[in-house]
Amino acid sequence: MWNREEPRPVQPVQHPLHTPAASTPEARVPEAKEGRVATLGSSILIKGTLAGSEDLTVDGRVEGRIEVPAHAVTIGPNAVITAEIVAKVVTVFGSVKGNVTAHDSLDIRRGASIEGEVTCTRISIQEGAAFSGKVAMGKRKSKSNGADTDHAPVLATAV
Repeated sequence: MWNREEPRPVQPVQHPLHTPAASTPEARVPEAKEGRVATLGSSILIKGTLAGSEDLTVDGRVEGRIEVPAHAVTIGPNAVITAEIVAKVVTVFGSVKGNVTAHDSLDIRRGASIEGEVTCTRISIQEGAAFSGKVAMGKRKSKSNGADTDHAPVLATAV
């Protein structure tokens, strides 16, 4: 009896591999993108461009560029970043030297520091955080008649 049951599962498993194999990875990828977070630990050093299509948490060192334009980047408390950062949402607990572009929001937490130019739609700086540089805030808005207008960005300098 055991021998008869083993071939039955093997045959359905082989059959789905031929047809759904192409659709199974496609079905899994969108689900995985939404819930996945890549994490770089405190012993990691990256020199160059770090790019991805999922949320990213960095607690190590990065020198160069971090690009995840449609996802969130969290800079951990042990992180030392000397890089340009481009992401949808940026949350900083550690140290960043370089320009930061957050398409949605930037959150600088207590104990964190940023030195460089920041471009974002929303910014939050907690008491005890350090920021040195320029902030450019602005968003392209539509008029009621449907025409697009560019509003001049609000510029602020903090020391």
